Amino acid sequence: MAGTIEEENRIEMLKAFDKTQSGVKGLVDSGLQKVPKIFIRPSEEVAQESLTQIQFEVPVIDLSGMRKSIVEEVRIASETWGFFQVVNHGIPLSVVDGMIEGVREFNEMDVEEKKKYYTRDGTRRVRFHTSYDLFTSATASWRDTLSISFSDPADYEDHHLPISCRDSTVEYSKHVEKLGNNLLGLLSESLGLETDHLKSMDCSKGHIIHCHYYPACPQPELTIGTTKHSDAGFLTILLQNQIITSLQVLHQGQWVDIQPIPGGLVVNIGYLLQLVSNGKFRSVEHRAKTSRVGPRISVACFFSGPVNGDKIYGPIEELVSQENPPVYKEVLLSEYVVKFLTTGLDNYRALDYYKV
Repeated sequence: MAGTIEEENRIEMLKAFDKTQSGVKGLVDSGLQKVPKIFIRPSEEVAQESLTQIQFEVPVIDLSGMRKSIVEEVRIASETWGFFQVVNHGIPLSVVDGMIEGVREFNEMDVEEKKKYYTRDGTRRVRFHTSYDLFTSATASWRDTLSISFSDPADYEDHHLPISCRDSTVEYSKHVEKLGNNLLGLLSESLGLETDHLKSMDCSKGHIIHCHYYPACPQPELTIGTTKHSDAGFLTILLQNQIITSLQVLHQGQWVDIQPIPGGLVVNIGYLLQLVSNGKFRSVEHRAKTSRVGPRISVACFFSGPVNGDKIYGPIEELVSQENPPVYKEVLLSEYVVKFLTTGLDNYRALDYYKV
């Protein structure tokens, strides 16, 4: 009975917070000194934090090098880490900086203006919210998010985007889409396939950009910016500002910091790419810590295929043989996405459901 009452109280606190439509930044701006209970991680989770500092470094790949060498570096990183950073990727520094500044301007504009975009309606193309899984995760994440979907070329002409970041987002989106297709070409070759194989499977058809704003936190040891998870799609390209090291990847059982590189971008393999590669590439868990210093700003671009259609994905035929039988079943993409959106990020283990 006590547990039921406590959960009911928690739900009421979540609803009250969500109703403000002001996000985490609204709490900070109110002069908050202590973190509300809905953001505090379970004590057993906090106690499990390792104090060990691992001296690993996520691979950094220079995309201006020889293609054969780049393909090999991408293969090794995708098989062992599931993460790598890229430099000399072709996106101008002015576009990268403009994207970060646009996200900052949106989050720091008048709260009443931001509220116009606040919604939990997943069908809306432009959505401002705190934690898409606010009501299904064990702990609320200490961040606010502006999500913008690009599923059609006409989306670049959409005037419904917030004016504070409209031009910068459209410009960045065009560049990151091109980079995403270039990376899928390298990944295809890394699998021994033709360059356009993954693109021809519609892996890059449409993308969504999540603009995360992590305000300074008065009690970072109790909270999490983004809980540990693996990405659901094919490929993620992440831009982060250079102020704070918060992103960590799980490698050999330990959390490893991903140090921001000036002008660099973080790339990681998603569950769907692990599935179609028949387990050759790895999608690994990662998270974002909070800090007393802020804000931290990151922009994640997710390539997840035609999520609203009836596309079916399974292990690529050329990667399956008698010696290498299918590891995963085929999945209907639309059902896969629904399962992701209705499960808390901290509990989502997509490929567990689809193992042969």
